[in-house]
Amino acid sequence: MTNDTTTFFTWEAGARIAVRNLGGEIVIEANAAGLKTLAAHLLALSRDGTPDGAHLHLEENNGLEEGSASLVLERCDDE
Repeated sequence: MTNDTTTFFTWEAGARIAVRNLGGEIVIEANAAGLKTLAAHLLALSRDGTPDGAHLHLEENNGLEEGSASLVLERCDDE
């Protein structure tokens, strides 16, 4: 079975997102544009036709602020 669905991730202008690992909890800090960006990423992953396992890696200097912990957003339809 082939899947011709392409997932596009868009970024709001001025988005700032930081992920902090504080040991027992993860904190995601973002300005308004960053929160809208994360929401758009999650909505993109939730769209019909998006395959199980589709994911996006966010890392320091690749979408996240300097000093951030890495974050993976992944669709998992297994129950």
